[in-house]
Amino acid sequence: MTAIEANQVTIEQLINKGLDGVEKAMFDVTNSEVKVLRDASHHILSAGGKRIRPRLLLLAYLALGGKDLDYIAKPAAAVELMHTASVVHDDINDHGIMRRGRPSVNSIWGRTFALLTGDFLFTAVYELMSSYKDLNIDLANSATALVEGETLQASAVKENNFTREIYMRIIALKTAALFKAAGTIGAKLANATEEQTDALANFGFNIGLAFQIVDDILDIVADEQQLGKTAGIDIEQGRGIGVALQQSNGNGSTTTKDPMESIKRKMLEGDTIEKGQMQAEQLVALAIEGLNVIPDSEAKSELINLANLVVKRDH
Repeated sequence: MTAIEANQVTIEQLINKGLDGVEKAMFDVTNSEVKVLRDASHHILSAGGKRIRPRLLLLAYLALGGKDLDYIAKPAAAVELMHTASVVHDDINDHGIMRRGRPSVNSIWGRTFALLTGDFLFTAVYELMSSYKDLNIDLANSATALVEGETLQASAVKENNFTREIYMRIIALKTAALFKAAGTIGAKLANATEEQTDALANFGFNIGLAFQIVDDILDIVADEQQLGKTAGIDIEQGRGIGVALQQSNGNGSTTTKDPMESIKRKMLEGDTIEKGQMQAEQLVALAIEGLNVIPDSEAKSELINLANLVVKRDH
């Protein structure tokens, strides 16, 4: 084994240890005495997921010299729980029956208990962050943005006003803001300089935008087995990159008895997917370029790998 390979094992061990701490923190804080809340929360958490947001926070911390993995476990868990709460609520709004490769919370427990489970996960974030003082502001701002983005999306669909500009504003709020918070919090936990904190905030924001664009592309081209969630919901409900880019080209919206299939067919025949993929790759390149102010390290290399994974994934 070369020295580089040995070092790689070391960073992987650090990452795995850090993420193990995140998992423990999430399960501990959701271990409610109310059985339905505990069971529903653990159902969605035990399905796994990409854990890209806590991984981003962890790597930002390590890249700036942070060493105490126990110290960052709760903030990283809080970021992931906020995301998980949002997808539980999404599945209620979207009537999604599959999430992370298994039945969604609302498909098992029904809409009322799914709503309460999402609320419970959101409140668990407060408990996790209670001792982290001003970092609560960063997470609270991303929570506000998430709700604003989801509301703007619902309004755009209802008003049949889904343009490329509105699409980019929506994903900046509902997705990229939480990625930005992960980068910001990871940097601040490591006592980063203002320049370094801004760099990791922008890194998170840009890969968050790219992540959502790719997610919407996959909603067009991938099946449910690949995605691990109900496919085609965004297209069917008149939102997502396919609709946004189609309208930006002057084609207008498409409404048929089977909108998912008709829009998907049009997207696959045109250049919408290629344009979206290209934009995602440009955002990732911009994110990586912004890491120039961060010292070279294995953790920084893993941040770059994470950014590249965002645009190369198939689920």
